[in-house]
Amino acid sequence: QLQLVESGGGLVQPGGSLRLSCAASGFTLNYYTIGWFRQAPGKEREGVSCISSSDGSTYYADSVKGRFTISRDNAKNTVYLQMNSLKPEDTARYYCAAFGGIATVQAMCVMSLVGSWGQGTQVTVSS
Repeated sequence: QLQLVESGGGLVQPGGSLRLSCAASGFTLNYYTIGWFRQAPGKEREGVSCISSSDGSTYYADSVKGRFTISRDNAKNTVYLQMNSLKPEDTARYYCAAFGGIATVQAMCVMSLVGSWGQGTQVTVSS
């Protein structure tokens, strides 16, 4: 059974850093485009960052560009989201998602092209 499990969320002060992990089981991550999405209460879901399965190309939402970095470790079947210079507006539940079809990383993130979702991990940025 295809499963995605996120970890690494928590409470951090503004300006701090967190690294989220998305571990896959039941399938091999490197055949899928993987994305990180977030949703705060009362707000629409946002595609934060996506990474291609083929050439490693990446997409970042303008709101996180220059602060967040997505990467994948195929040997560990895991995708990471390094989040630096965190701001209170980054507070949300972060979800990992996989897409096995043919699409650009931008399409996956912007159009939420998702086949499977994880359960999410909460990130709270507050002093």
